[in-house]
Amino acid sequence: MPTAATVTSTQVVVAAFPVGMVKQSDMTVLHATLPPLAEGQVMIETSYLSLDPAIRYWLNPADTYVPGAKLGEPVRCFAAGRISHSVHPEYQVGDVVSGLMNSQSHVIYDIPANAKIGMGLSRCDLSLGPLSQHLGVLGMPGMTAYFGLLERGKPVAGNTVFVSAASGTVGTTVGQIAKLKGCRVIGSAGGAAKCRWLVEEMGFDGAFDYKSESAAVALKRLCPQGVDVYFDNVGGDMLDGVLLNLARGARVVLCGALSQYNEGGYAGPRNYMKLIMARATMSGIIVFDFFPQWPAATTEIAGWIKAGHMRPTEHIEVGIEKFPQALVALFAGAHTGKQLVQVNSGPYAAGAVA
Repeated sequence: MPTAATVTSTQVVVAAFPVGMVKQSDMTVLHATLPPLAEGQVMIETSYLSLDPAIRYWLNPADTYVPGAKLGEPVRCFAAGRISHSVHPEYQVGDVVSGLMNSQSHVIYDIPANAKIGMGLSRCDLSLGPLSQHLGVLGMPGMTAYFGLLERGKPVAGNTVFVSAASGTVGTTVGQIAKLKGCRVIGSAGGAAKCRWLVEEMGFDGAFDYKSESAAVALKRLCPQGVDVYFDNVGGDMLDGVLLNLARGARVVLCGALSQYNEGGYAGPRNYMKLIMARATMSGIIVFDFFPQWPAATTEIAGWIKAGHMRPTEHIEVGIEKFPQALVALFAGAHTGKQLVQVNSGPYAAGAVA
């Protein structure tokens, strides 16, 4: 086995800070020899890189809840793989893990440094589901949906739940959990085909194409009694349209702002006074705040999947060099479900369940 000092990592690095919509030219693929591991570090041979809308936010140079992007450094993303070297007593060679890493074939992960900002590695129990699912419904997107809906949205049986960007992993997971809780579920997506898919395949009660009908009009038609829980992945005009259609006591969960990530700024809601009229609340969700509770939530979601109550969906591109174009495709809405890039071949990348 080579030492850590001789491992060459293929990396997707930041070539330019995106202006507007992210472009393939904002990233470039290169190779770098990794340094020896320091105390407290592990090296991870990645099997999958996760494509998530938050990457656009993480490509900005400003520090937020994570450090800002830097030119020439790898693009931040969630990843999963096998520990190939370890200088940490709690992690052994062969452990299968996932976490917020970088878009690399081999990653040096500093466990103490990440712990200081509330991040950590999750051990992937492959008896719960294949490794790819640990970046989707059993990973960060699934945890975002689970805790955002249940801890912030607090749905009650009989409630009407609306989720925007419903054809992605977070959206489909929110919708399916809400159905399990006895709610009526409405989603929005781009295009009639995706809307049909949400209803016919994902079990939503209704859906509308935001490209052809505004949220304000569609929700008046689909939710005549108002929206009890809104899980917001989009922001902008979508959020404003929902605020016009709130039920009394509604809960608005702010998760993302897909409509504005590429706009160079964030516009606040114009219709916020409707929160007062509806006696409604609006709160944000940062999934890392719930990190200690992830294992229990993962186990519960895996049980729902095995019982046939939830259906994960995936689209996988093969080869780390596909990462830039796959990220662009994510924002173009080219696919439904969880979108991933497979990096290294082997039993974990093949999606085998232990």
